[in-house]
Amino acid sequence: MRSIFAVAVAALGAATLVGGCSTSGTDTASTTTGGASPAPASITGDITVFAASSVKSTFTKLAAQLEKDNPGTKVTFNFAGSSDLVAQLTQGAPADVFASADTKNMTKAVDAGLVAKDPVNFATNTLTIVTPPGNPKKIASFADLAKPGTQVVVCAPQVPCGSATEKVEKATGVTLKPVSEESTVTDVLGKITAGQADAGLVYVTDAKGAGDKVTTVPFPESSGAVNTYPIAVLKGSKNPAAAQKFVDLVSGAEGRKVLAEAGFAAP
Repeated sequence: MRSIFAVAVAALGAATLVGGCSTSGTDTASTTTGGASPAPASITGDITVFAASSVKSTFTKLAAQLEKDNPGTKVTFNFAGSSDLVAQLTQGAPADVFASADTKNMTKAVDAGLVAKDPVNFATNTLTIVTPPGNPKKIASFADLAKPGTQVVVCAPQVPCGSATEKVEKATGVTLKPVSEESTVTDVLGKITAGQADAGLVYVTDAKGAGDKVTTVPFPESSGAVNTYPIAVLKGSKNPAAAQKFVDLVSGAEGRKVLAEAGFAAP
């Protein structure tokens, strides 16, 4: 009888031990997967991305990759100046993702309660001078932009590229008198490629994308006005899984590769 009882007690103890291990494993799994869930391996559905005009070519390429890897997914863009995009979002424009050309306008979105998660910085960009091909006015420095008779086009102050221009002006003590202030950096570039001005201030990525349509004139003071680009999923997203997938793509290895090829620097 003692032997039978001892065997029964041992069996019960083993069962209890196994049950305890199972419970512990479940708790560990729950803890590991707690908090914000990552985007699923495969997603479908539509998303709308509000993004700074300076990332148009790179984001369009990355969206095509996302759609290829996830059949049934469609990415629609609204490219504009970051300040205009924030204004649209705060007024109720529906969107799933916001990518700004500076942290200032992303902060506005965060403060307005529009952002679902902490923004992720995915790139940086700096200004450069562009002129019509051949640089007819022989612009050689930032100070040359202030010479009498030089027609200069810049971004408006509220736009990230315009804010960067103001930083350079303050740092150098050079005050520009632009003939035009544009709402997007692509509009500045358009004025130069159309021959409507002698010089303009755009991002190095825009100058690179324009190729031989412009002559690029780098200036050292631009290093003091670097713009950091953040991206975030918005609270109003109707497809947060796909939105997060796009954010992960932009900020991940593939996104960094595409952005670097376009001339963007790492954040």
